[in-house]
Amino acid sequence: MLGVALVLHVLATVVWVGGMFFAHQCLRPAAVAVLEPPHRLRLWRDTFGHFFPWVWACVVVILGTGLWMMFRSFGGFQAPPYVHVMFGVGLLMMAIFMHVFFAPYRRLIRAVEAQDWQAGGRALAQIRTLVGINLVLGLTVTAVAVGGPHYLA
Repeated sequence: MLGVALVLHVLATVVWVGGMFFAHQCLRPAAVAVLEPPHRLRLWRDTFGHFFPWVWACVVVILGTGLWMMFRSFGGFQAPPYVHVMFGVGLLMMAIFMHVFFAPYRRLIRAVEAQDWQAGGRALAQIRTLVGINLVLGLTVTAVAVGGPHYLA
């Protein structure tokens, strides 16, 4: 069962962090280069509409499997420091995502529906900043997951 939990945990992390990397580093520059603001904002609204349900599923899987493995393998909060780093950074990432989902993403949806391109641009800029922060955190926690048992045990 531990192996199944670990595989699900890693797959959910890859989907979330990989999706952020693709959106932030690949899709964003291409969208800026070829789309006018109204089309770009509609693209992002629809892209997030497809990606965010996956992120919600990833959050549930990562939190559930992470806690299960922490208590199953390490006896709970007596876990090594690297596990606490992963747990803390993961919770921070989840909080940032929830803020993005319930605040600037909602503003983006309303702005696109109202064809208020300036408000939509402001919402998208905030999302971009927060996704960039979460991307750095996600890559950091991935490095901790791989290197932690060797350097932070």
